Amino acid sequence: MSAGLKITLIKSQIGAPTAQKAVLNGMGLNKLNKTVVLKNTPEIVGMIAKVSHMVKVEE
Repeated sequence: MSAGLKITLIKSQIGAPTAQKAVLNGMGLNKLNKTVVLKNTPEIVGMIAKVSHMVKVEE
């Protein structure tokens, strides 16, 4: 069973490319300092890689 990842948005979406905004919205991160818990799947890991400079990830 895959563990959950705690993902927090730490940098604003303002000025970010549209693709990065779409990734953040897909993960449910639409406000600064919002935290979501998502399953540790290859899809989510790929999304985190796209916006790694904007989020903080904890296990």
